[in-house]
Amino acid sequence: MSRVRRFTVGLAVAALAAVGVGAAAVPATGSPGGGGAGRVPEVIRVPAGNRPLAVMPARGVQTYQCTAGAWTFLQPDAILRHRGQATVLHTRGPVWTSTRDGSSVTAAAQASSPVDGAIPQLLLRATANRGPGLLAGVTYIQRLNTTGGLAPAGPCTEAATVSVPYTADYAFWVAG
Repeated sequence: MSRVRRFTVGLAVAALAAVGVGAAAVPATGSPGGGGAGRVPEVIRVPAGNRPLAVMPARGVQTYQCTAGAWTFLQPDAILRHRGQATVLHTRGPVWTSTRDGSSVTAAAQASSPVDGAIPQLLLRATANRGPGLLAGVTYIQRLNTTGGLAPAGPCTEAATVSVPYTADYAFWVAG
């Protein structure tokens, strides 16, 4: 990873940490949808022919912008941890980038499952992978066990933004 990229990733991690984005350590292996929340809804299950790579807890924010008098989703920003260490940054795209090797995966939502009082759980399919490394072979991502992150209710002022804290577990899958 280039010095500029390491510096940029370092700044992003520091910025998220400065706004109180931390995470409790959760094992990165085990059944996807871990965290004791139970079974993964059928609609967001990963197709056969894929195997779990890792499950990482995340803390971050969902940012919304006021457009035409309503809150619209702008972007996510989150830090995913493995064994207590910041391992993956999740940003607009949506894209996930490894802080260790610079590999990344971009994905698109395939299905969602509603969660009371929180952003929905998702099944995302990889649309592009970059570089060798941790995320190079990812085929699917699940956003599981979500809390928070919902857009504010009510009116807003044009162009205003708000970032709403959320947590989730992200399960990464590879072919095989």
